[in-house]
Formats: sequence, C-alpha cells, structure tokens
Amino acid sequence: MASKRSTPPGQDRSATLVLLVRHGQTPTTGSTLPGRAPGLHLADRGVQQAEAVATRIGALGRVTAVYASPLERTRETAAPIAKATGQRVRRHKGLLECDFGEWTGRKLKDLMKLPEWQTVQRYPSGFRFPGGESFGEMQQRMVSTVQAIAADHPGETVVAVSHADPIKAAVADALGTHLDLFQRIVISPCSVTAVLVTAGGPLVLAVNSTGDDLSSLVPS
Repeated sequence: MASKRSTPPGQDRSATLVLLVRHGQTPTTGSTLPGRAPGLHLADRGVQQAEAVATRIGALGRVTAVYASPLERTRETAAPIAKATGQRVRRHKGLLECDFGEWTGRKLKDLMKLPEWQTVQRYPSGFRFPGGESFGEMQQRMVSTVQAIAADHPGETVVAVSHADPIKAAVADALGTHLDLFQRIVISPCSVTAVLVTAGGPLVLAVNSTGDDLSSLVPS
C-alpha cells in the first residue's frame, strides 16, 4: 500500500502533483487515428512500457489515486501503475482522446493528403474534426479535468492516464502557450508529464519523461 504522505518535502501542501501518462504503444500507433473507437488494446511493446512506467511511478511511494480514460489502452496502462501504488483504477471521461468524428479509424498517410491536415498542424485552434470535437473544446475539457482531479486531491500526488493530444493541450495551457503551437510538444507512449497544480497556477516540472528518476519532481 502506498504511503499516506503524498507531499514531498518542500512542496506546497495545498498543491497537487498530477502525473500525466500517455498510454502505451498499440498495434496502430503512428499509422492510424483510432480516436475513441473501442477494442484497441496495448501491443506487446505497450505492455512492457506500461510495466516500466509503473515501476518508475511506484518508486515514488506517495501516489494516492490513479485515473484513466475509459478506453482499453489507457486502462491497460493504468492497471500496473495502480498495482505498483496500491491503488485502483478510476475511470474519468474527461481524460478521453479527442473525438475525431469522421476521421476516426482512418490511416494517417491518407489524412496527411487532405488540405485540412495543414490546418490541423498550423492552425489547430481553428479546426473542428468533421462530426467531432474541436481542439479548443478538447483543451478546455482536459484542463478542466486536471483541475477537478487536483481539487479532489489537495496536497497529494496522483496519476492520470490519457492520450497524446489531450496531454499536449494540457501542457500548452499550463505553459501559457497558444494552442496553435501545441503540435510542437512531443508526448511519447508511456511518458510522464508532471504538472504541479497550485493556487497560483500550474507549474510544469517535466514533459515527456521516459527514463528519469521521478523523485526529483519538485520546484527548485
């Protein structure tokens, strides 16, 4: 069972450290836009990545809650994290992947040929997926979710397993970076992005961490 003391020495006791974890690799990673379609599970490599990140996070010894998007690939990533921290996986719809609408399930190589693809890359704040969500709505949803989770766990350290674009959008907001630049942020499978949610605003302690010791994630 994880220690009840979740606030590291020197950290604001009202601040919440949110560890945003992207799900592990799937058979379609890098080739298809799976979106919210059900039935996509972790590949063998993704399972290995999930076990590795669980070991890193479990070593902290202070995680008090583990949340995950309802999709299979995020829950399968969260499961070993929950086991390593003595917690259970709590599903949260706010951590869901962007709703790609009619683009769901399409090959990336085909989408890249569309004129709209340039808008997705260069002007995402002005784009809505046909029949789906806009990037702005996704960002607002994800930021509100992180804030709500933090409000439920003041002074604690929690894990939220989500997807690349929502995490990128949350990081952009925390950095005060315009959404049109969020594509410059890289979020790799099973990477850890650490945001300290404080009364004075968010502090970004790490982005796309894939191998560092997480115990040093405190404001300097």
